Amino acid sequence: MITATHTDSERRDRYLTSGEWSHSTIDSALAEYAHHHPDRLAVVDGDRQVSYAELDAMIRRLAGALLERGIRPGDSVVWQLPNWLEAIVVHHGALRIGAVSTPIIPIYRHREVQFILKQSRARIAFVPGMFRSFDHRGMFDELAPTLPDLEHVITVRGSDNEFDHLLSGATPLDNPVEHASTDVAVLLYTSGTTSDPKGALHTHESLDYENRSIIELFDLTGEDIVYMPSPVGHITGILYGLQLPFMLGSHVVFQDIWDPGAGLELLQRRRCTFVIGATPFLHGLVHHPDRAEYDIALRVFGCGGADVPPELIRQAEERLGCTATRIYGSTEFPTLSGGNASDPLDKRATTDGRPIGSAEARTVDEHDTPVPPGAVGDLQVRGPDLFTGYLDSRLNADAFASDGWFRTGDLAVIDEDGYIQITGRRKDIIVRGGENISAKEIEDLLFEYPGIADIAVIGMPDPIMVERICAYVVPSDQAHPPALDELTSFLREHRMATQKLPERLEVVEQLPRTATGKIQKFVLRDRIRVALTSDNAV
Repeated sequence: MITATHTDSERRDRYLTSGEWSHSTIDSALAEYAHHHPDRLAVVDGDRQVSYAELDAMIRRLAGALLERGIRPGDSVVWQLPNWLEAIVVHHGALRIGAVSTPIIPIYRHREVQFILKQSRARIAFVPGMFRSFDHRGMFDELAPTLPDLEHVITVRGSDNEFDHLLSGATPLDNPVEHASTDVAVLLYTSGTTSDPKGALHTHESLDYENRSIIELFDLTGEDIVYMPSPVGHITGILYGLQLPFMLGSHVVFQDIWDPGAGLELLQRRRCTFVIGATPFLHGLVHHPDRAEYDIALRVFGCGGADVPPELIRQAEERLGCTATRIYGSTEFPTLSGGNASDPLDKRATTDGRPIGSAEARTVDEHDTPVPPGAVGDLQVRGPDLFTGYLDSRLNADAFASDGWFRTGDLAVIDEDGYIQITGRRKDIIVRGGENISAKEIEDLLFEYPGIADIAVIGMPDPIMVERICAYVVPSDQAHPPALDELTSFLREHRMATQKLPERLEVVEQLPRTATGKIQKFVLRDRIRVALTSDNAV
């Protein structure tokens, strides 16, 4: 049974007493709207439109099917699904029985998927058959012999479509299995500074508060229509694609494969007003060559998940006619800060906004002593939407300060007005199109490649993806260095996700190191910036 690993009774009592935690479970709003407004539109998924009553009926059947297969409160229900209606059904079906919804983003492959299934001890998983030319069901079948806990793999859509058969044969669950608002609701995996993903635990309360704070920040109502191109297996997709629309009594419009032209078409046809997404999504809409031909009703675009160029926010405000703002958060603390229409455009473009609602932020030195406004420090955060620890509790000691503040691993400046500006990262991760990618994971594998004496993987700046992956290699034989395609082929053979493959190779005689032997990655980042500038000048 999955339970919180970092509990703070004082925090719990404070938030429950103040009302910041509302004693609500995140699956209750959808059921309530289905009861009172059964014919209201809930989901647009391609050509399919589903009402609240239809969606709730599917969820009740899925919940019944889970119980029939022995899934109980606290069990992990894994799903690796695109932005499809079925993701909502599985997520809410798991919550209805008190189980833990455990999404896996679709780009993850054998290594990551195997780790997550093993650590979460999932007994059931929902996957597409084929999606974007990859056989997800085949991957799970290959992994099954190494996963003693996994009993059921259910294919969604495709020729088999076991999902529909599962629902049609299930007895609907009329009354939810009893579960508390302080129970763990979602287990979300994020890439960190180590090779393996880290499983972050969120309760109903932390996610419910997060959504309510966003509703208040942007003055959202039942008239707002949510557009969701971000993967629903991300914290962004979970919050704003699978939960927030149903707290508003509104509906969500899914886009399962990103294409900015198709996105503009959806925004125009469905009159969507609200979206939160990473930099590539906003960049694609703003810079689409036919953008001016579309009449869209977008009201708010919150851009986060990766570094956001200030000029992109300014361009979005002008070209999309919406309130565009940078926001900052993480899987562990979904949305710490952001801006809205009351903030000056310059602040929304050049900073990551101010803490939202009851969220708190501080910058500290290496001794956890707060630094003055305007000084760079390690960013630490706390608030009602902070997660309740990692599934691997051994990770908690480094993640939390002695007084309970969460160490984000980011460097930041907080000005006298409370605006936060992220200036760098302590964590050795690469942010590629909103995805956190562990440099160490790639390095560890490439060290196994014959002919490599030393290796360092860094992020190189990119105007669209924010960062792409560059590998600095010291070959064993300088006369015969490896080629980039040889390294990527090697990584593919080891089942590494395509998004993690290096896109540039720099062969060097040695890597810059400190006196104690640590690689000076900031030197390599400076070098690649110079090299890119030189390339662009040619």
